[in-house]
Amino acid sequence: MQALILDCDGVLADTERELHLPAFNEAFAEAGLALRWSEAEYEERLKTAGGKERLAEIAPSLGIEDAVAWAAELHTRKTAIFKRRVASGDLAPRPGIVSLVDEVLAAGMRIAVASTSAEESVRGVVRRVLGDRPVLVFAGDVVPAKKPDPGIYLLALRELGVDAAEAVAIEDTRNGVLAAAGAGIACVAAPSSFTHGDDFTEAALVVADLRDVTLADLEGLRT
Repeated sequence: MQALILDCDGVLADTERELHLPAFNEAFAEAGLALRWSEAEYEERLKTAGGKERLAEIAPSLGIEDAVAWAAELHTRKTAIFKRRVASGDLAPRPGIVSLVDEVLAAGMRIAVASTSAEESVRGVVRRVLGDRPVLVFAGDVVPAKKPDPGIYLLALRELGVDAAEAVAIEDTRNGVLAAAGAGIACVAAPSSFTHGDDFTEAALVVADLRDVTLADLEGLRT
C-alpha cells in the first residue's frame, strides 16, 4: 500500500447533514423558491452524485427550461454559502479519521481526497479537518463524469503515481464504492448518517466506525 484515497463529504466529516443540506435550502430561499429539502428528501437526492446534477434533476418540476444553466448558477451561490458556513462554524471531524490519516502519513504513505463536490468546498473541508497535513485534492469538474464513474479515482492514481493495487479508498456511499471499485481500488465502506441503507456489496470491508480501522486493516485488504 502506497496511498489512501478518501472521499470528502461523509468521510472527513458529516458535511451533508450539517452543511450541504442547509446551504442548499438557504440558496433556495435566496432565489425566492418555496422549495426546501427535508432530510428524508435530501437522503434520496444523494443517490445522484454532484450538487449541480441534483439541481438539474429538479429543474423540470420547477418549470425551468435550461436546467444546466440554472443549476450551475444556483450551485455557485450554494457553494459560496457552504464555504461561509465552513469558515464560520464548528466542523467536527468524523471520529477516527484524523488519527487514521496520521497513521498513514507516519508510515510514509500518501493521502489524497477524491470527491464529486465543488473543489473549493472540498478544499475548505480538508483545511478545517486535516489542517496543513500534506493532502492532494481531486474534486468537482476536474473529470467529465461524477461518481459512480471511476474517472476521479483514475485521475488520482495517475497524479499519485501509484497502481490501483497499491491504494485503498474510503467511501460512505454506494456511488463512491462503485467508483473506487471501477478503478480497481479496494474500498472500505463507512456509511454516514444519510447512507446506512446503501448497498455496499462491492466494498472490500464495511465498517460502522472509522475508529475501528487501522493501517494494518487497510494493508490487509491488498493481500
